[in-house]
Amino acid sequence: MQKILVVDDAELNREFLNDILEDDYLVEMREDGEAALKFLEQYGGETAAVLLDLHMPKKDGLEVMMEMEQTGWMDGIPVLIISSEYAAEVESRCLELGAFDFIHKPFDSSIVKNRVKNAIELFAHKNQLEQKVEEQEVMLRKQDRIIRIQAEKLKEAEPFNRLMMEYQAAIMEIETRLKVLNAEFSQEYNRNPFESIKSRLKTPASIYEKLERKGYPVTVDSIRENLKDVAGIRVICSFPDDIYRLAALLNKQDDIILLRKKDYIQNPKPNGYRSLHLILNVPIFLSKEKKYMMAEVQFRTIAMDFWASLEHKLKYKKHVNDTDEIVRRLKLCADSIEDLDYQMQELRDKIDLSKEHVDVEAV
Repeated sequence: MQKILVVDDAELNREFLNDILEDDYLVEMREDGEAALKFLEQYGGETAAVLLDLHMPKKDGLEVMMEMEQTGWMDGIPVLIISSEYAAEVESRCLELGAFDFIHKPFDSSIVKNRVKNAIELFAHKNQLEQKVEEQEVMLRKQDRIIRIQAEKLKEAEPFNRLMMEYQAAIMEIETRLKVLNAEFSQEYNRNPFESIKSRLKTPASIYEKLERKGYPVTVDSIRENLKDVAGIRVICSFPDDIYRLAALLNKQDDIILLRKKDYIQNPKPNGYRSLHLILNVPIFLSKEKKYMMAEVQFRTIAMDFWASLEHKLKYKKHVNDTDEIVRRLKLCADSIEDLDYQMQELRDKIDLSKEHVDVEAV
């Protein structure tokens, strides 16, 4: 039987509660706060619930809860206040200190039994969940240590380092070709199709984690065959039509092979994410050979990139309240950004058309 502690300076109340609960629990009784704390020092780990009077000699119920909070007992033992006190400020203070529920005098046996039962069951469930969370955190920390150790081993391997050099060469190849197109546009049309290029190589830890998660072997050949985003390039354009124009020009180059295309501009993700993703096979030219390397190229407008950066930061914030509302508003922001992109594009077109008319009239 589970052990519960009844603390009340009135013997009649203690005996009455004992009569109600003794068939279901092993009831321990104490007459004041000091005696209750001494009992908890010895049997706190075995106690399923505490029924606590507020007004007692030596230490009252509020003082008992404050000491229970300091020792950590409040986290594991539900405290039910037994009192004839109905004042809102008193109940509010009890709840602030961590009281689980109230049992008001005079006692009703059915209410007493149900509230004690509910408190014990809910706390047991809460403690089980906390234990599972703690176990998962320990497991994740172990996994993280394993990933770091394996990533360091991977990083030290000569074949891996050569592979990373080849992926870096693929990034440089794509960047060079995009910069040439940018220079040509600047010369021919007096404007640039993109604002900036960002690039990155996946870290060894990220590579190891993704291979493990997808069930692929952790080898250099497996990285080359199964991971398509080790080399990543992000191209930030001013307007949506620049994205498609630039992507088409890159794909037209006869030694670049388009492996996969995902258009999240025409078909946004449910959260509002927009971008054009291309997986390309790009030739790199080494001292002894020419070979093809996979790289992922993402095209976004300035506005799309701004939204994606903020969404990424917010996604990894812990303990965020109103998650559904935040997701809803992020989607609204994404839709507004799309409208803004196309409005700015229309303004650019009008300005370009006005310049053409001026040039014709000048001729």
